[in-house]
Formats: sequence, C-alpha cells, structure tokens
Amino acid sequence: NSIGSDCYVSDEIITARSGVRVRVGNTDAEGRMAMADVLSQFKDEAVKDQDVYIFTVATLTGHACLAVGEGYTAIMDNGPARKKDVSKRVQAAGDAVGDAFEISTIRREDFNFCTGPSEYEDLLQCNNLPSSRTPRGHQLPAGFLIRASGLDKHGLDSDKPLCYSHVDIAASSGPYPGIPSGSPIPALVEAFVGRV
Repeated sequence: NSIGSDCYVSDEIITARSGVRVRVGNTDAEGRMAMADVLSQFKDEAVKDQDVYIFTVATLTGHACLAVGEGYTAIMDNGPARKKDVSKRVQAAGDAVGDAFEISTIRREDFNFCTGPSEYEDLLQCNNLPSSRTPRGHQLPAGFLIRASGLDKHGLDSDKPLCYSHVDIAASSGPYPGIPSGSPIPALVEAFVGRV
C-alpha cells in the first residue's frame, strides 16, 4: 500500500492528533485511522458545549455483517452514552421508521486488545486478520477510536463526560455498486430531530 512518500505501511508508528502513538497493524484498516483524528478534533470542540452527542458512522467491518445480519446497523455506546441510553433511543427510532439497529456493547477487552505490545507505541491499530476472523471484530474498532481520539479521558468518571456512539453500517448501507440504503440517517433524524 505504500504508493508514495505520504503513505504508510504495516508496523509503522504514527502519532495521532491526540498525541497517542499508534502502530499500524493492517493498512486495510485505514478508515479507523482517518476517523480517529477527526474524532479527536470533535472531542476537543465538544468539551466546550453541553449535552453533546458524538457519532462515527462507517462501513468499517465485515464482522458487523456476520454479527447483525444483512440490512441491520450495529451501534455501540461509550459509558456516558450508554448511561443516557443513546443506542436504545436510536434503535427505537429506527424501529419506528424502518431503519433497523442492533445494539452491541463495548467491553474492556475491546480497549485492551488495542494496547500496544511494546514500549514504542501506545496503541495497536488492529491485528492482521480480517475483522470477520477476529473475535469481537466490530467492537474492537470502537475501542480503538475511543482511545486513539482521547475520548477515553471523557468517560463516566471524568469531570466532562462525553457521549459517543460508533455506528457500523457495513451490513445496512446497501449494495456497492448499487443504490445505497441511506441508513442510518432516518433513525438518527427520528431520534434527535423529530418525526421523519
């Protein structure tokens, strides 16, 4: 995948916007690398506001397709979002408008999995297996994103907890090439704006 001087290869260590050192495990997991820095910036802006809900939405893993099935969106919350029932709110809204969601839980194993194996990096971006062959393959990226962005400093025990939910639309986005489904827009609009 190293097609130029601005590219990276597996086993390279990259410092994220948050200052966290990330060892690249697989260049095919580039989506989480791009989202981590953007999420870090949103986190920095969100701490200035009240009642903020942060979401990442991506066709991130084949594991989500296996776990929830075709046509369903996987959603998972960090601690503050789970305390406010964000996933349940989005799932109920999706049920009301025909945009089905399945709730997954981010566990300590998902955070521990991405801990860097040596003293040179803080985090490991992913292993070199496909997500569909990795236990908890669609929850692990959420754990990585939380840690790589610095959102782990804004959990339930923080002075400034921030609600964050990761939405994996790999199984619900529709065929490619083809006509996209539009998921998760109907459910998110219903949940946070009002009747679609």
